[in-house]
Amino acid sequence: MEVVCPIDAQFPQQISLLLEPPSSLQVQEYFDDLITSKQRHGIQVKPTNDHGKGVYVDLDFEEGDLVLKDQMLFGVQHSSNKIDCLVCSFCFRFIGSIELQIGRKLYLQGLGNPKDCFDLASSDGSDKEDQLEFQQCSSTSSRNKFQVPTERVESLMQEKLALPYSMKFPLPSVNICPGGCKEAYYCSKSCAQADWDLCHSLLCTGEESKSLSKKALSRFIEHANETNDIFLLAAKAICCTILKYRKLKAACSKEKEKNSISNGLSNHNFALLLKAWKPISMGYKRSCVVHNRAYGKKMMLAMGRELHESKLLHACDSDLVVASPVEDYFLYIDDLPEAEKKEAGEMTRPFLDALGEDYSVCCQGTAFFPIQSCMNHSCCPSAKAFKRDEDRDGQAAIIACRPITKGEEVTISYIDEDLQLEERQALLADYGFRCKCPRCTQEEAGLVYTKIQ
Repeated sequence: MEVVCPIDAQFPQQISLLLEPPSSLQVQEYFDDLITSKQRHGIQVKPTNDHGKGVYVDLDFEEGDLVLKDQMLFGVQHSSNKIDCLVCSFCFRFIGSIELQIGRKLYLQGLGNPKDCFDLASSDGSDKEDQLEFQQCSSTSSRNKFQVPTERVESLMQEKLALPYSMKFPLPSVNICPGGCKEAYYCSKSCAQADWDLCHSLLCTGEESKSLSKKALSRFIEHANETNDIFLLAAKAICCTILKYRKLKAACSKEKEKNSISNGLSNHNFALLLKAWKPISMGYKRSCVVHNRAYGKKMMLAMGRELHESKLLHACDSDLVVASPVEDYFLYIDDLPEAEKKEAGEMTRPFLDALGEDYSVCCQGTAFFPIQSCMNHSCCPSAKAFKRDEDRDGQAAIIACRPITKGEEVTISYIDEDLQLEERQALLADYGFRCKCPRCTQEEAGLVYTKIQ
């Protein structure tokens, strides 16, 4: 006999409404407001019969034009990438300095214990040498073939050793987490506060954390780092909803007593919860399967399970990529006139050799981009995610890879479109659909597809 949670039995209608896909009208209104507020001119999100919704252009774009820059709702850096790249936990810009980026990476990869990460100093002028504490983290990087003396690496990491021409690649100073955890660092106090207000206050393991159980939270983060980063992305979605709901409820505190119902959620409060949940629910994809079963003991747990079981975030998450300034730095050194290159190389070459092929590793992660997530797949896409030289943060940049005419849908490829038909379809099965784009249709009929120019 199936056991039904009391809260499931008490609020079946509310839970059903919470997990119900938004209507076409709600989708249209939400994205019209979002596009207007973000000033994303030239595009529209419209309902479609096959996929629920899609992105369309309302003016012509030429090949190479920027179609969209999309600000993420939230994102996570891959745990295995955190040793290679030190970035802002909110906007994902690289932070510190070229020296800190190189020294920290070398120290953690090969010269110290590769399982340890050190606690970065704050940018308040305190002595970094006194703050080399250690904490557990993971890395996929191998030990370096060429090693640099430990004292040289530590001098670089503590920014006591300056590399030639590094000032041409300035990075924002490191700001620590306002809650005191050793897992989040920022490019500015404004980013730190924005992340704290958005979701990190409930995910912080520091002394000022607002989490009800830091021990349980630490175990969850450890499990997510060892298994799948999507759990951290889902946790951010839930925490973002909780905190937004609290703010909405506080703003309506004068009406609380009037609208509340004893021993349960009032209709007024539930409307606020739906409003807080709206940005996440708008990521619904028609290909997702919503399971009809008893949910957890609380509505937020039900929301979390929905994110996991319906594959909502799996269908809407996108790659987060930010190019490394360390790569730019070494390329700059390599392009110097021969005499200057030789002089600079005497200091930089040992570090470059120690980094090996990993010197150019970029920041990598997963993020939820509200507008890009509406773009449907095609094996013959009209656009692609592509970072230009000026794109140095976590925003998504969508570039036209062929001319796109007014009224046409913007499509991107979720996979490597250079693969053969059956390989592509096998990969797309994880997204819950079989592609029926013009290319797949022609190839399934035994025809040779001619790429649109």
